[in-house]
Amino acid sequence: MNCCKVGTVADKRQLTVSADLDIHDYLVARWLGIKNYPAMGVRKLADWFNQQIIREAYASHGRNITDVRVSSEYEALRSGNDVERGEVIDDLKSDGIDGEQLVNDFVSRSTMRRHLTNCLDVSKENSSSEPSTSNWEIEQVRHSREHLKNNVEESVRSLANKGRLPGGSDAAIDVPIFLSCPECSTKVRLETALDRQFICKDHLGVSSLDPSEMTNSSG
Repeated sequence: MNCCKVGTVADKRQLTVSADLDIHDYLVARWLGIKNYPAMGVRKLADWFNQQIIREAYASHGRNITDVRVSSEYEALRSGNDVERGEVIDDLKSDGIDGEQLVNDFVSRSTMRRHLTNCLDVSKENSSSEPSTSNWEIEQVRHSREHLKNNVEESVRSLANKGRLPGGSDAAIDVPIFLSCPECSTKVRLETALDRQFICKDHLGVSSLDPSEMTNSSG
């Protein structure tokens, strides 16, 4: 099978999940949330894959492997400052591991998405949904919120690893979406606005709209 960088690196490093589950099948299962696995976003899948690269390198060179060590050293290699990155690379070199090559083998979120959709030909779209009942707007908000939440989680984890936010790695991250009325102080969560079908009853409710702003159903 012709494949992208994900497949090339997985083959080169012989990455596996278990004897009865291929790594590509695992990526699909986690992305779609099937086979009793909870769904995982593309960014987290890319992070998981990259950390499997680290684990394989450590195992093959007899370097001690712990979740905390892998997570913190991955963070330093991927997004830490030059000093932190250099310290980890030097430490890896003492165990015979090429840290620069590890970084070169890391895959991005976009590469992971292309691997899932192009190489493995899977999609999260529900083909049975009719266009008239499509809920694409809510899905887009959900994906955007997940993307922002992942970014915040990474930043908080990095701050925790640097000692600037003790305990941050264990914090629960919530990214609510609020809608504010431009005419008054009313502020409401998106979910609440959808449930009651208005943002501000006085200024942004259906009754407050100018007739020219409303759809003319008679054509």
